[in-house]
Amino acid sequence: MEISTQGRYGVRALIDLAVNADSNAVSLREISERQNISERYLEQIFAELKKAGLIRSIRGAHGGYLLNQPPEEINLADILLVLEGKIAPEINIDNEQGEEVVFQTVAQEIWLKLEDGLQELMKSITLADLKARAEEVRKEKGEGHMYYI
Repeated sequence: MEISTQGRYGVRALIDLAVNADSNAVSLREISERQNISERYLEQIFAELKKAGLIRSIRGAHGGYLLNQPPEEINLADILLVLEGKIAPEINIDNEQGEEVVFQTVAQEIWLKLEDGLQELMKSITLADLKARAEEVRKEKGEGHMYYI
């Protein structure tokens, strides 16, 4: 399974939004600059996320985007379902008999089990978890600074 660029960038952008938006809206330009993602591409991604109700926009001079729910209530499955859709391929199994139907059935069962497992894992990872990890990594990366006296 491969997550598309849209899915990967969407997750990064929402982590950025969770980290940087306390009560103030964050502009796409700010996210674009921090994440090195095209602002136009972010507009497309955020349109989908807004339509799904995960984020909301604020108009005006200090406008931008905010999460529509607390980060503890948004999980990775919510985000990727909007941006990627279902993980398991849909296989139409005919009612015909034969070897092909047997193997199609077994393959479909495997894909559905994998999707169920991945969904449970992604549901267990919230945007708050990702925000906390981003802040940990920021601290770890900041430990290498040199101080001169």
